[in-house]
Amino acid sequence: MPSRKTTTVALVGTLSSAALAATALTVLAPHASAAGATFAATADTYVDAQNASANYGSAQQIGVDNSPVKQSFLKFDVSGLTQPVTKAVLRIHVDDVSGAESGSGGSFRAMSNTTWSENSVTYNSRPSVDGAVLGTLGSVSRNAWYEVDVTSHVKGNGTFGIGITSSSSNGADYDSRETGATAPQLVVETGSGPTPSPSPSGSTPPPSGDPVLVGAGDIATSGSGDSVTADLLDGIPGTVFTLGDNAYPNGTASDFSTYYEPTWGRHKARTRPVPGNHDYLTSGASAYYTYFGSNAGPSGRGYYSYDLGAWHVVALNSETSMAAGSAQEQWLRADLAANTKQCTVALWHKPRWTSSSSHAGDPSTGPLVKALYDYDAEVVLTGHNHQYERFAPQNPSGQLDTARGLRQFVAGMGGASLYGFGTIQPNSEARNNNTFGVLKLTLRSGSYDWQFVPEAGKTYNDSGTGTCH
Repeated sequence: MPSRKTTTVALVGTLSSAALAATALTVLAPHASAAGATFAATADTYVDAQNASANYGSAQQIGVDNSPVKQSFLKFDVSGLTQPVTKAVLRIHVDDVSGAESGSGGSFRAMSNTTWSENSVTYNSRPSVDGAVLGTLGSVSRNAWYEVDVTSHVKGNGTFGIGITSSSSNGADYDSRETGATAPQLVVETGSGPTPSPSPSGSTPPPSGDPVLVGAGDIATSGSGDSVTADLLDGIPGTVFTLGDNAYPNGTASDFSTYYEPTWGRHKARTRPVPGNHDYLTSGASAYYTYFGSNAGPSGRGYYSYDLGAWHVVALNSETSMAAGSAQEQWLRADLAANTKQCTVALWHKPRWTSSSSHAGDPSTGPLVKALYDYDAEVVLTGHNHQYERFAPQNPSGQLDTARGLRQFVAGMGGASLYGFGTIQPNSEARNNNTFGVLKLTLRSGSYDWQFVPEAGKTYNDSGTGTCH
């Protein structure tokens, strides 16, 4: 691909494909907080075997390809961290691709050499990309953000080099640091709680200390619904959740690479998923566990927990036994007993209550609901039915309970074709089945805000505030 890199101000695409004017080179100062920091690249460039003596240090793209060979290099100076690194994510924006629709994003590797200068590197003098593979991006699309987990490389304060190579002749070009708004970013989380990811589309992040949990279920298919919801995630910082049925139709490795990876896959590094029944159409949901890796908890189990700010988050598995006394139910009770956070949200696939005309509420989830109620949890997030529904706080019997009840959301509007409603169930307060979207929870100390964020061009919204028990 020919380079379009210059040092002048240029127009670059945003996540919504609208054009905005990019500023001249802006180096972001470390934006430190108690939870982490965001760093801009201090150097980036690429080399091209066809022009072995050329230097592209001031260009507005960095690229990878294998025919002809192109390699890219990034450098980040990390400073000001006062707590241990818990996670580091490289965020990078695709400017162009070789193919008509998508290209291969390449492999991201650690580099031992951090003394190179972006203004002198050529193909003939390029530094060695000699470290461990940090991550690989498969098919990528132009005008989209992607994330690579680089935690194994970024251990604390210091200078870190990352090289990008590709074995594919269908390569990709990324925006360089000269583009400003779409420049590479290194998001470093420290301490025990995740830092909300930066918002490249310009949306305002929540106040410091109020993490965001955002996502949906029933996501990736051959249709376009998952693309529009992935676009919403591009502009919302925070931890992404899924609510099962992540890749249709059968949760195979091919389904994940063909449908999920090009859309929601660009947020995989910040995603904490749960499995659904379609994921288990592949034996043992093996492709699900392989694709999400450690972010899905212990392989093959499907339930795990973590903390976000003042909240405890419990991810559960509605596709294995949930009976009282089962391994999962006993684990849940032990986990809740050990929890020190005031507020708790739980996620799984099949809802206890629903007004859908397609799948009835699943009473086998009752022991999980009972355990959560016994330990004063606040919120349950589910999918399975391809629509949005919000219930008032209820006790395990489905009766209104404003003092201790669990507020259940059905958030199955992630991309699969939408379902209709049947008989409206007691305590159902809000419903929609004609709009794809994501559910955004802002997790405050002692309370939470919810917001249904609709796909572009739609107006349905539902928002409110709840308090912790």
